[in-house]
Amino acid sequence: MSPEVRAHEWSLTSPALAEQLIEAVSHIRVGDLDTLRRHFLGLGPEEIADHPVTGAVRGTEAVGAGVGSAAALPTPPAMPVELATGILGTASVEFKLIAELHEVYGLPALGAARQRAALYLAEWTRRRGLNTTKPTSAVSLMLSVRVRKELRRRLLTLAVRKIPMLMPFMVGAAIGAGLNHYDTTRLARRIRADLRARQAPWRALPRQESAPTGADS
Repeated sequence: MSPEVRAHEWSLTSPALAEQLIEAVSHIRVGDLDTLRRHFLGLGPEEIADHPVTGAVRGTEAVGAGVGSAAALPTPPAMPVELATGILGTASVEFKLIAELHEVYGLPALGAARQRAALYLAEWTRRRGLNTTKPTSAVSLMLSVRVRKELRRRLLTLAVRKIPMLMPFMVGAAIGAGLNHYDTTRLARRIRADLRARQAPWRALPRQESAPTGADS
């Protein structure tokens, strides 16, 4: 994650959350098509697209595990910070995924880095069904509610009197990671299907001259 993206600067109650998101993701480096093709030499669009998806799923699993562990606490300390971190982490990882999939399928956003960031972020919020001006609709807050509900159900079914102290945190982390794995995989599948239907052949694309998102900021 870019050093410019700092979770402690986030506020769930800020009315400018969308603007903060745009500012944050505009500093995330995204590989353009030429870079991705050089990195995965000899591979076609579908094979290259698999790699950003795998990386994104692993990244959001880690984010989900962190939020899930915090949600497992009876009274989560500083939960707004955890939720803000979850929003930032998920948005950053999936933003990069969306941007690189657009590159791979020959449909990159146009404009300066901040403009491209806004377009890709709009795509992310639309796909996630979020309204970033309303913190209660943020993905990590929804994740927290789901994690806590599932965690209570899991713990009740254990039917044991003595549970190791770390068990709730381990279960919470597993649930959080699992939910994010599912959500990011589904997001990637839907985006790839949409882009595949409109895909531009690489040979028909003009030579890229603009810097990747984040590089000209």
